[in-house]
Amino acid sequence: MDTLSYKTKSANKESVTKEWVLIDANDQVLGRLASKAAFILRGKNKTNFTPHVDCGDYVIIINAEKIKLTGKKMTDKQYFRHTGYPGGQIIESPASLLARKPGAVVEKAIKGMLPKNRLGSELFRNLYVYVGSEHPHQAQQPKELKLTDIK
Repeated sequence: MDTLSYKTKSANKESVTKEWVLIDANDQVLGRLASKAAFILRGKNKTNFTPHVDCGDYVIIINAEKIKLTGKKMTDKQYFRHTGYPGGQIIESPASLLARKPGAVVEKAIKGMLPKNRLGSELFRNLYVYVGSEHPHQAQQPKELKLTDIK
């Protein structure tokens, strides 16, 4: 038995190959889109996944303003933030956040599914969310990905 063929290879920054992936958010459910995007950003769809290394791909999400939320989440869900001053808590619904800053709803959902450490911050920088169908990453030749293709 050849023991060398059974060695587990751990990925590092130099050995990882990163690709560009394009996801269209038109009429997609927010949570399902976010979990698939976080899965790709983390690199869990690759065979050489290593938990402490950025193995994931760059993800471009277009049509962020056309996202759907199921049930009554558009009005009943709440996003909290604080100004830092006494009494400065601001509560906002997804409907008002979409009206004010359309890409933020998608970004918040995906950021919440990434690790809460330095690696999570590094992975979040690989996400690009755009309102509308245009994006400035044509030179990277992103491959279009259907959410049903990801397992």
